[in-house]
Amino acid sequence: MAKFKKDGKKEVPALNTASLPDIVFMILMFFMVSTSMRQTDRLVAVTPPQASEIVKLDRKDLASYIYVGTPLPQYQSQYGTDSRIQLNDSFRTIDEIRDFIAAERDNLSEADRPSMQVSIKADQNTRMGIITEIKQELRRCSALRIMYGAREK
Repeated sequence: MAKFKKDGKKEVPALNTASLPDIVFMILMFFMVSTSMRQTDRLVAVTPPQASEIVKLDRKDLASYIYVGTPLPQYQSQYGTDSRIQLNDSFRTIDEIRDFIAAERDNLSEADRPSMQVSIKADQNTRMGIITEIKQELRRCSALRIMYGAREK
C-alpha cells in the first residue's frame, strides 16, 4: 500500500468578502424602511382614557396632533401644573391653533387637504372645557375631521 505524503502545512483559504457590502446595504435599507421616526417630542404627560371604539389611520402623514395635558416634571417650574396645549414641539394657546392648522394645510398637497385629520391626544384628567375650546377653534378654521388619539406604542 502506498503512503500519503504531506508536502507542507495546509493553509486555511481566505474568506471571500465580496458580497459583504451588499449584505450590509440590504440590512441598512431594511432598517431605514421599517423604522418610523418620532415627529414631535412630547412636553406634556398624556394618559388617555379607555377607548370604546378604535379606528386605524389610513395615512399618518395626513394627521396633525394636538397634545393636551399637564407639563412634564422638568417643565412644571416654568409652565405650572395646569393642563397645557402642545402644538408641534412647543406650548401654545388656543388662539394659535388656527395658525397651526393653516401651516399644516400648507404642508399638504392640494389633493390631500380635504383628507387632513386632527387628532387630539388628551390626558384623562384634563378638564373638558379645554377640549371644548379646542374643538370650537377647530370648527372656526374648518378642521372638521377630528379624532381622539389613543395611547402611542
